[in-house]
Amino acid sequence: MEAVVLAGGKGTRLRPYTVTLPKPLVPVGEKPILEIVIGQLKAAGVTRITLAVGHMADIIMAFFGNGEKFGVEIVYSIEDQPLGTVAPLKRIENLPEQFLVMNGDLLTDLNYADLFQAHAASQAALTIATYKRDTRVDFGVLDVEEEGRRITGFHEKPVYHFNVSMGIYVFNRALLEQVPSDCPYGIDNLVLDLLGNGQEVNAYPFSGYWLDIGRPADYEQANQDAEKIVD
Repeated sequence: MEAVVLAGGKGTRLRPYTVTLPKPLVPVGEKPILEIVIGQLKAAGVTRITLAVGHMADIIMAFFGNGEKFGVEIVYSIEDQPLGTVAPLKRIENLPEQFLVMNGDLLTDLNYADLFQAHAASQAALTIATYKRDTRVDFGVLDVEEEGRRITGFHEKPVYHFNVSMGIYVFNRALLEQVPSDCPYGIDNLVLDLLGNGQEVNAYPFSGYWLDIGRPADYEQANQDAEKIVD
């Protein structure tokens, strides 16, 4: 397996932790989050990782080098402008027919090998790892007829259930032919285009541990959970 890890963001939601460090190098437990991700990918059988970097790229490249000390081959794709989550893949040469793509700020115990095998056994152009997320509304929610006057229902602090993307995917390389060059294009654009074209997009439901380290509260939670997730 090969993987592309998206590590080019500025991490603005995670300030002040990311004022002096790129987000992928923010420590979780005793290691930077991206080092944890790389170790998990290696354990799953990934032998080559492309880091798509942009903001503070030099610091990330200096830390990880060619990957020798981490037991994998690491190469880099450098963004000179923000391109979203998918457009940077267009610039990467020699990708295999199928490959993993993921954000570099995730703490999870997902089995990447199982995800990859599930995609390889399917006819899907893209497989998205998904997680069930509950969202509580801390208000009384009203059902109101279209004219906005008659109330037809009432729900006190309801909980809604959603299947959300974990930020982990398996791509077919052929998808990149549909991606525009040198302009922002994200996973949302790709999924909508694939569905509009009638192409198969699969979900890979996961119910284990997953945390997107996007906000200071998430980061604090990740540090509390790190010992349970990281070997």
